[in-house]
Amino acid sequence: MTDLVAPRRALISVSDKTGLIELAEFLVNLGVEICSTGGSAKAIKAAGLAVTEVSDLTQFPEMMDGRVKTLHPAVHGGLLALRDDQNHVAAMEEHNIQPIDLLVVNLYPFEETVQKGADYDTCIENIDIGGPAMIRAAAKNHGFVTTLVDVSDYDALKREMGENNGQIPYAFRQKMASIAYARTASYDSAVSQWFAAQIGDKFPKRMTVSATLTQSLRYGENPHQSAAFYTDGTPRKGVATAIQHQGKALSYNNINDTDAAFELASEFDPSQGAVCAIIKHANPCGVACGKSIKEAYQAAYDCDRTSAFGGIVAFNQTLDAVTAKQITEIFTEVVIAPDASKEAKGIFAAKPNLRLLTTGGMAQPTGGLKSIRQVSGGFLLQDKDEEIISSADLKCVTTRQPSEQEMKDLLFAWTVAKHVKSNAIIYAQNGATVGIGAGQMSRVDSSRIAARKAVDMAEVLGLSTPLTSGSVVASDAFFPFADGLMSAIEAGARAVIQPGGSMRDQDVIDAANAANVAMVFTGMRHFRH
Repeated sequence: MTDLVAPRRALISVSDKTGLIELAEFLVNLGVEICSTGGSAKAIKAAGLAVTEVSDLTQFPEMMDGRVKTLHPAVHGGLLALRDDQNHVAAMEEHNIQPIDLLVVNLYPFEETVQKGADYDTCIENIDIGGPAMIRAAAKNHGFVTTLVDVSDYDALKREMGENNGQIPYAFRQKMASIAYARTASYDSAVSQWFAAQIGDKFPKRMTVSATLTQSLRYGENPHQSAAFYTDGTPRKGVATAIQHQGKALSYNNINDTDAAFELASEFDPSQGAVCAIIKHANPCGVACGKSIKEAYQAAYDCDRTSAFGGIVAFNQTLDAVTAKQITEIFTEVVIAPDASKEAKGIFAAKPNLRLLTTGGMAQPTGGLKSIRQVSGGFLLQDKDEEIISSADLKCVTTRQPSEQEMKDLLFAWTVAKHVKSNAIIYAQNGATVGIGAGQMSRVDSSRIAARKAVDMAEVLGLSTPLTSGSVVASDAFFPFADGLMSAIEAGARAVIQPGGSMRDQDVIDAANAANVAMVFTGMRHFRH
């Protein structure tokens, strides 16, 4: 290994032709001989540049529809030979193997092919074999060979060679080798995940995760924690795919909370009405439906104005100027919506610290999504909680049936409960939350906290009765005793939705009947830890 290496021969084989000709011209002007394959060679020739076909290098034709073209000692020997090992050098001379000092490869577009919904055979044909083999060989021999697998690194190569008289430093070769192995690992991960999905293996023997660095963050949840944001390349609408129109860079907590807000807003069909979700520390502090997003925002804000300060606001419809003006009246960290009007963007422009993100659509349930959580020594992997229920799925267990409006509110509250940390209690009325209790060790405490917030908010609004008076209440898991239910009834709840399944269900049902409260069971819970 030497520090500076001046490449004499480069092998270029790329599916993505972005920047190809500019790179080839740069190398040719430095006296680098270019070898290439298939479409890459044709493009370089068409640009009037000299290029040697790999088949001329190997003295072996491409065959089997291009499946076999670079899997040859003339290629791999040229990439793997140690230039300072006399035995390697002798073997190269004996077998007429020429050294390859620079490898530029990007792989068959397997991930893109899968995302387009291609059939099984087409996906199989887009699994690259020769590319990963060459990349791994060149990266292993980074003491002498430079490996480029990403178009975004072309300029860095030019800069390094420009600053070093046409030579490439070891540190750069080493960095590119690291990127190269990450790319082949990512590629194989995508293939293995696709294969597992094809055979219905939800939890394969070996789990691989692939992601791409999107943003280096100032810090994590706290300033002493370093952090970064990675994306997995899935097309699902959300914070990872959103366009940021203004404001400073998102922080770790911003990204986490914005995702929570948009996922909640996406539970509601935009064609059925406007919805606003306001999030603080990954928990909703107000969620509401409305005839307009202005109405939805005001109702969500009126659930807990104190917590809404410095929060994240998400909508399921296009943000308009009237609502934008209203939002800017208090300090807000992030606003995310499928779109925003030109006038709304102009209003936000006067608030340079407020971030505005648009997604181009809502996060639609796709099925098959997984959530991952790290624990000491491993990971917990589970299906993403995307279950949706309708009134037909509910079982009324009390004498009194819910009214039509109560049923609407029960389903609304249940949807919100899915996004509140356990133990979760949600009071709702007329399509808006009026009290939220989250993350308590006792369900009774969650009930009381939510009710207390509703009392406080009623005072702010100048009302004589708590917001929970005449409301419905949702519990993300069953009431183990009647005390949690009684707490909600004391707060004014007149209808209840909960999973059921407690050994003391009958005690809870009896308490509801005694108070003439309607109660329905869902048969499923929504724990969110």
